[in-house]
Amino acid sequence: MASLENNGDQLILATGGYDHTIKLWQAHTGHCVRTLQHDDSQVNALDRTPDKTMLASCGYMSIRLYDLTSTSCSPVINFEGVMKNVTRLGFQEDGKWMFTAGEDCRIRIWDMSFSSPQCKRMFDCLTPINAACLHPNQVEMAIGSQGGGVYLWDVKSDRHEQLIPEVDASIQDIAISPDGMYMAAVNNKGNCYIWSLSSSSDQHLSVLKPKLKITAHKRYVLRCKFSPDSSLLVTTSADSTFKLYRTSDFSLFREFSLDNKKWIWDIAFSADSKYIFTASSDGLARLWKIDTRDIEREYIGHQKAITALSFKDEVVS
Repeated sequence: MASLENNGDQLILATGGYDHTIKLWQAHTGHCVRTLQHDDSQVNALDRTPDKTMLASCGYMSIRLYDLTSTSCSPVINFEGVMKNVTRLGFQEDGKWMFTAGEDCRIRIWDMSFSSPQCKRMFDCLTPINAACLHPNQVEMAIGSQGGGVYLWDVKSDRHEQLIPEVDASIQDIAISPDGMYMAAVNNKGNCYIWSLSSSSDQHLSVLKPKLKITAHKRYVLRCKFSPDSSLLVTTSADSTFKLYRTSDFSLFREFSLDNKKWIWDIAFSADSKYIFTASSDGLARLWKIDTRDIEREYIGHQKAITALSFKDEVVS
């Protein structure tokens, strides 16, 4: 395997799944440059630090941090005291803290200024958490739970608001558009709910206004994400499809499908919002060109389902 010299300047795609490995790919060639070990657990989510030097992963009773500038294939930090399945993670824009969410019903905020990161704040949702994402304002967090609750939490003041968009439906993923105008949540009944967001005049939580319900898929919706330019919303499903909606009116823009009837577990846009990466249960990651619906590249190497991916770039060529 090639070492990752100057990896911050490369277009690196990270993928992980049920084969207990994380693979790092040159996104523009499909070449696997390194395989990291993720022993004893599947990979539920991946995210790179803003400076692109570290990669965080989470899985069953595990949160791990890998140094992308070293040649080691093992994690440099294993977070302590982690219980049950950890489902999501992400970084504050300056990398000062990281959040994790999981089936222990808690969101944790980890102070990354220590060599051994410390949990400095927690929020209890009372039911297992499937999804969480950070608002562009870097203060509020959207949370989706198995119990059907959608939460908006101010991580500094602990103020929060709870909504239940649909009774007896598990929220599978949640997303806020980069421009801060919309929040989306998807559930296990195939539905996608949209709210408009607006700032509060008294510096309290953002104001949420229900906007739309989309019958997006016939089966489980697994992920939803907004494009970097906030013009598109994508949903992925267990029905082997992913769909793109225009945020101008949330009309269907494009539909993509896999012929092999496999689940599409995770998805990521390129920075120019023209390409999209998918991770699916056939063990392949794919790069799609949105305008043409063509598969531009396949990333072949995992032995089992790919359940998580991470991609951060300036441009895809």
